[in-house]
Amino acid sequence: MSDPFLLNRVLLQFQPPAAEIIHQLSAITTTPDGSLWLGSDELNTIERLTLVKPSVYANHQSFSIGDFLPLRDEDEIDIEGLEYANGYLWFTGSHSPKRKQPKGKKPDKDIERLAEVSIELNRYLIARIPVQSGELVKSCAHPKKSDRTLTAAYLKTTESGNLLTEALKRDRHLGVYLANALPSKENGFDIEGLAIRNHRLFLGLRGPVLRGWAVILEVEMEADDAGMLTLKPIGKDKQLYKKHFLELNGLGIREIVFCKDDLIILAGPTMELEGEMRVFRLKHLLKQDGDSLTSQTSDNLEILFNLPFTIGHDHAEGLAIARCFDQVDGLMIVYDSPNSIRAIQPDAILADIFQLK
Repeated sequence: MSDPFLLNRVLLQFQPPAAEIIHQLSAITTTPDGSLWLGSDELNTIERLTLVKPSVYANHQSFSIGDFLPLRDEDEIDIEGLEYANGYLWFTGSHSPKRKQPKGKKPDKDIERLAEVSIELNRYLIARIPVQSGELVKSCAHPKKSDRTLTAAYLKTTESGNLLTEALKRDRHLGVYLANALPSKENGFDIEGLAIRNHRLFLGLRGPVLRGWAVILEVEMEADDAGMLTLKPIGKDKQLYKKHFLELNGLGIREIVFCKDDLIILAGPTMELEGEMRVFRLKHLLKQDGDSLTSQTSDNLEILFNLPFTIGHDHAEGLAIARCFDQVDGLMIVYDSPNSIRAIQPDAILADIFQLK
């Protein structure tokens, strides 16, 4: 493991008021036109910035997800993953129940609040929206195949989640966590990463971590006759999903992104804890035809570096691959609860780019 090397910092400039955005960034991705797309875990919008000069992104546009897809209520989606692939911007909610927090005013009421676990159905959303000329649209012609149309769609929902969570309730490893609605940040089921390659979606789980082993789910989706997304059987056994278990020193997955054919993994504490965030590289994931288990004793999983750690601030959340100086692979990182020194203006925040080796 090497020390992290900071290649650059970039300024993300938003339209005011943007306090909710810059302090709660949870996911980022890029599109081929150079746009930077961002999501927040407290809003139901997706933000777009463009590179206006070296190391400065601005021209902020905000897109309300409800304009493209039907939302199930007024609650947050809790966007935890963004990825661009095949003309679509894909995103995922956390799929996690949450426990109410004490307010610190009346102990009796706070004790009651700690007993309340709620399920917000918007969090159980995995969806895609077409991108055309830097804009999100409900539908458009395929940029390379004139006989095809790109359309906004989402994984078919159920009364308590979606087709994926319904399938996982019967899973021998994960089913108990979904069936009992264990909250996020208490080692409950919690999606916090999304990466796509070859039409396969890889979902990184912050929790549960099983005896120190983190989990990535692999799925493929297809549209049915009604235009809804369904799970397509995959792998040698034609199951609806594959599970990949990783030895990440007891940490959960906080974000993932492909760099060429390697998966870069941001890992951090599963529980509501302050602790170091660690970056890993996973090789040969795309060659796994079934469930897999990868330890650090293999040549397929390596620790790259630990991120600088400050208690209470700079919780790394979003990853994107960024080229620096036209030749060096960099890892762009945005933060939830950023240190105040990053907010150099009321509506602007600094993101980091670390060197990838």
